[in-house]
Amino acid sequence: MIGWFEAVVLGLVQGLTEFLPISSSAHIRVVSALLGWQDPGAAFTAVIQLGTEAAVVIYFRKDIWEIISTWTRSLWRPDLRSHHAARMGWYVIAGTIPIVVLGLLFKDSIETVFRDLRLIGTTLIVFGAILWLADRTARNKLTLQKNLSLTHALVYGFAQSLALIPGVSRSGGTISAGLVLDYRREEAARYSFLLAIPAVLGSGFLELFKIGDGRAPDWGPTILATVISFVVGYAAVAWFLKYISSHRFTGFVVYRIILGVIIIALVSFGVLNPMA
Repeated sequence: MIGWFEAVVLGLVQGLTEFLPISSSAHIRVVSALLGWQDPGAAFTAVIQLGTEAAVVIYFRKDIWEIISTWTRSLWRPDLRSHHAARMGWYVIAGTIPIVVLGLLFKDSIETVFRDLRLIGTTLIVFGAILWLADRTARNKLTLQKNLSLTHALVYGFAQSLALIPGVSRSGGTISAGLVLDYRREEAARYSFLLAIPAVLGSGFLELFKIGDGRAPDWGPTILATVISFVVGYAAVAWFLKYISSHRFTGFVVYRIILGVIIIALVSFGVLNPMA
């Protein structure tokens, strides 16, 4: 079971890593293993993501309100259906479908084999290389308001669904997709964060029913970790969006590859149990 100290550490880890393209779920899993703690599990990870997602909702509150209000009114006002906010509402819905479908299909694997440290180390390296390639070849010219389409939304959505495997990174996968599609870095990141809201909130609220039941952590430490992840996450998203407006993702790529190599090495030499 997770204690109060573990909750503080994992809340900090979640807040610091959720919006960076380095995979928060991988870090929750890896930090727990390195410190000799029990795997907190998919339920705990999903629930504390509600904290960081609340930070996104507050940070983008004006954008979210415009999207929701315009999309809702467009249902009975045809003149609003071409408005970029109304179209964004449909694109977020369409982009959420892949992760919902695949999440239900692979639910058992998400809670078991996908948490294997060998798989996490491999995905950190492979998708780090993909992010580097996407960043180097991107033309950084498209904007969401003018260029986002249903096809692009679905590409983003399938990229997001890869984050069901810890180590891929929700933001890393979707940002990579955006860069391949030639969106500007900050535009790719912005849509990545908006697209994540329905999936993360849905997953988190579903997993709430497991907290305190059976092997899942108790409510107290889970709530503490969630609150900490919210506070730290808000600062992290503000910093990240400012940082990528003038920097490439090279630093994150290097970090991912080094961490992946270390994880695989520690498992290979028996220091870490890949499924503990």
